[in-house]
Amino acid sequence: MNAFGQPRYGITKVLNNTGFDEAIEQVTARLGENGFGILTSIDVQNTLQQKIGAAIPRYTVLGACNPTLAHQALQTDPGFGLLMPCSVVVAEQADGSIAVSVADPGAMFLALERDDLDDFAAQVRAPLTAAIDAL
Repeated sequence: MNAFGQPRYGITKVLNNTGFDEAIEQVTARLGENGFGILTSIDVQNTLQQKIGAAIPRYTVLGACNPTLAHQALQTDPGFGLLMPCSVVVAEQADGSIAVSVADPGAMFLALERDDLDDFAAQVRAPLTAAIDAL
């Protein structure tokens, strides 16, 4: 197990011999190949350093969105907006590796307390998993 861990609510892949900036470029490209664009990028390391003086390894949260799936989700339940965009974390590990993790849609959809979302969760999970697997 790596320092980032393998959260049960995420899909994680550890990249060795890949720099942090290269990992962000790769994950952005792989997500793009699977229908997702990046809406936001939050440099958590820099934010924590500036706001509270905390020093952590490089850590960025990307907000990814697939417009077709987002539209479908909002048509199903406007509450989906609270779960969008899909969060993708790129985190530098103590050993120099880079952990890339994306929130598992099935786990995220549990908050909506609906039993009819398993198929849709699988539909969203498939391209996210394909993107992570292609890294």
